[in-house]
Amino acid sequence: MPRSYTNLIYHIVFSTKDRRPLITVERKVRLYEYIGGIIRGLGGICLAINGIEDHVHILVKLRPDKAISDVLRDLKANSSGWMHDVFPDAVDFSWQNGYGAFTVSESQISGLLKYIAEQEIHHKGRSFEDEFVLLLEKNGVEFDRKYLWT
Repeated sequence: MPRSYTNLIYHIVFSTKDRRPLITVERKVRLYEYIGGIIRGLGGICLAINGIEDHVHILVKLRPDKAISDVLRDLKANSSGWMHDVFPDAVDFSWQNGYGAFTVSESQISGLLKYIAEQEIHHKGRSFEDEFVLLLEKNGVEFDRKYLWT
């Protein structure tokens, strides 16, 4: 086979530092558009992005020559700097260290699109911390709760 064929889909989740509610309604749309632009610039395709004041969910297709850790490093650094430039009152804005990144099958996309679109509704009954633990458990990720938020 002379070519390589990939379909690398990830559900990525990360929060603001200390899960502070800094993604305000005024900032949200522009921030998400900027993050989508970063992903396009890295050769990826942003399928969905949404969240609430303290975290973001991204459903993305990435190129095989891009390591997820490099993508997240660039995405978080560039979007944080952009926030400071565009919203001078966002001096306290930064992203939490770390992230969750879960591989996704093509057959899961429609369910995840709905899940990501309904974040505001979803979080009326569940905190980000509870949601993230559930995502780790559902995806078979081992973790120690005492180190989860430090």
